Amino acid sequence: MEPSMSLRPACILLTVSSLALLAGCGSTAATGQNAAGPAPSASAAGYPTQDVVSAVAVDAKLHAALLAADPSAASGVSLGTTYSPGLTGLPHDGENAAGQAVGADVDLRNAVAKVLGISWTVQNGTFETIIPGVQNGKYAVGQDNFGVTAAREKIVDFATYLTDGQSLLAPSDSSLNTVTSIAQLCGLTVGTSPGSTFQTILTKNAGVCAAAGKKPYTVQYFSDNAAIWLGLANGRIDVYFGPTLSLKYDATHVANVKFLSQVSSTKVGFVTAKGSPLAGLIQQAVNELISDGSYANILAKWGITGSGVTTSEVNPPASL
Repeated sequence: MEPSMSLRPACILLTVSSLALLAGCGSTAATGQNAAGPAPSASAAGYPTQDVVSAVAVDAKLHAALLAADPSAASGVSLGTTYSPGLTGLPHDGENAAGQAVGADVDLRNAVAKVLGISWTVQNGTFETIIPGVQNGKYAVGQDNFGVTAAREKIVDFATYLTDGQSLLAPSDSSLNTVTSIAQLCGLTVGTSPGSTFQTILTKNAGVCAAAGKKPYTVQYFSDNAAIWLGLANGRIDVYFGPTLSLKYDATHVANVKFLSQVSSTKVGFVTAKGSPLAGLIQQAVNELISDGSYANILAKWGITGSGVTTSEVNPPASL
């Protein structure tokens, strides 16, 4: 494809900036209520605000098991994640005008904390540093939409809580409308994040273009997805390779872009140190939320019911 980037860059940047302006500073957890079947809806704040966590009950047995494994958990459990200013990280996570963390991931981790009877001490890192931080003990738990991969399962444990995928988004006037093969990206510049499942897929398929007699695709890696949006706006990036749920959200909230397709799917999980009892305890907490309906309420709030898991698993077989 010959890229066509006459997509009114200022319009994309204005839309993203407007979403970012909803953000304040700081990061405190959103809370919620275990109501029956809330329907996804946007409040005046621009995101759903139903309380789907505060009525979740503590499981005394899980709480006791956690304290027996780690008495220091009584004063909080460290959780590493990335800082997501504004609302462009939704439905996973973002920050509202009051400086509170919001999103499906936020509600899910807060509900898990309620079941376990603990509080999270949230610390911000970068996507590439959170798993190493879990390995070296800086964080007891990591959460940043980490997909389960064979390579990651060698160094950390997972307790799954969601299914996400690897998808593509492009300017609305791109000649691409759907992508069924990575070979369709030949000759294009792809923007994505380093240390991700997206990098794994692009690296694994690096030879497909040469095999087809085509010009290879070029990959630009950015730790901050704001740079990817800028690249789309100024024509330096042709497509954005990122998480399905986020890109679908972006496609409905950002002007002059379109969701192309999902190329694969991956189970997503909380990350703990290899052999840590936390993985099994978090798994049990997620399964309790699934059983009592709280999990379904959280997913319904954020409009991602189809991306749930029927049961949480520790270290399931990896698809990548």
